[in-house]
Amino acid sequence: MAALGAAVLAVAGCAGPEGNSVEQRLRADVAAIHALGISGVQARVITPDGEAVATAGTADRTTGAPVSADGYFRMASTVKTMVATVVLQLAAEGTLSIDDPVGRWLPETLRDSGSAITIRHLLQHTSGLRDDLPGYTTPAEYLEQRYDQHGTEQLVARTLTNAPASAPGAAWAYSNTGYLLLDLIIERATGRPGHQAIDERVVGPLGLDDTRWTGTSPTLPAPHARSYEFFGPDAEIDVTEQVPLGHALSWVTTTRDQNDFFRALLDGRLLAPAELAEMKRGVPVSPDLEPMWPGGRYGLGLLERPLSCGGGYWSHEGGDGGYITLNGVTSDGARSAVVSMSEALGDTPEHILEQERTAAALIDHALCPGGS
Repeated sequence: MAALGAAVLAVAGCAGPEGNSVEQRLRADVAAIHALGISGVQARVITPDGEAVATAGTADRTTGAPVSADGYFRMASTVKTMVATVVLQLAAEGTLSIDDPVGRWLPETLRDSGSAITIRHLLQHTSGLRDDLPGYTTPAEYLEQRYDQHGTEQLVARTLTNAPASAPGAAWAYSNTGYLLLDLIIERATGRPGHQAIDERVVGPLGLDDTRWTGTSPTLPAPHARSYEFFGPDAEIDVTEQVPLGHALSWVTTTRDQNDFFRALLDGRLLAPAELAEMKRGVPVSPDLEPMWPGGRYGLGLLERPLSCGGGYWSHEGGDGGYITLNGVTSDGARSAVVSMSEALGDTPEHILEQERTAAALIDHALCPGGS
């Protein structure tokens, strides 16, 4: 493991009365994540008093290079919030309704259930569709599959060979397939690929210059930390280079851009009040995810989680190809935090949960005034 002495803290404008506590708490929380065996960590916190940034570990276990505070990482499932934002913008414009049956937009895709499943069900993970997507669980599978390319329609068709897990609206169950369908609906509604709609409606207007669609590219822009998956003793491998499974929704970003996106979303720069309220109207997550997201309620592409100091915050974490990112923003957009880790502990359920909880503690401390 890289020496903890590689941890650094840079602060920009955090000169207010709580500045020191935010900085000290962030330094400790980043170090705690690194101490789990995570190769590299970068975090950024923004409060009314300014910005604090901390990194720990190494960007490359071979060279020992330090982690960049401005390094790129894969957004993974965090892009679901951007997809939902575009869908709700289209609803506000009258192009579609979130209560439209999916079959109205994709009649050739969901022939049997297209009239029962709505866009709202897809956004909220209540469609009942199962996920049956390819993926690797061992180093050998990674090496065999890392350059495989799967089209969106191909992935959706694979999932639809399975019987639904539940009737639409009957239960909450996380479904990546649902968001692949939403990407197709955006394309059908706008006449352009979903990633172009996200770029034109979200990324461009906010000036998120370091948030980029990568498509089938197996690499990331520089600088970036190399990513690793830990499958057990003698089974830790570099998984940086790979074609993301759902490449239609494959984006990279930075902690600065991700903070800016969530702050803009919650302070009303992307959605009108009615659509933002709709996005925030949540249902409890499934029992199997309750240990990961205790007290979590999922709206339309946005997760609400409780804060230890009272109230709650809004987020959508992402994990793909060794990169795991947690984030959070308060309801007024005044406080936000992002932590990106360049290693996934996947050897045991206990280690997966420990990594999640340690990173979630960083977000909680950053969003509670005083870093409690």
